[in-house]
Amino acid sequence: MEVKDSNGNLLNDGDSVTITKDLKVKGMAQALKRGTVVKNIRLTSTPAEVEGKAGGSMLVIKTEFVKKA
Repeated sequence: MEVKDSNGNLLNDGDSVTITKDLKVKGMAQALKRGTVVKNIRLTSTPAEVEGKAGGSMLVIKTEFVKKA
């Protein structure tokens, strides 16, 4: 299974990605701002999602909103 970011680059476990759009997250007081770096991502069973720690919480983020750092 190939997982690609918004620019078409291949993503692997342990990569760092940058958020490309301000994202509102349920349960968080503030939105994740554009340019936030999410380090050490993990691939999920769904090719359109990655899991990583941002803002002190573990989040599942759609790959259309990230680019490889």
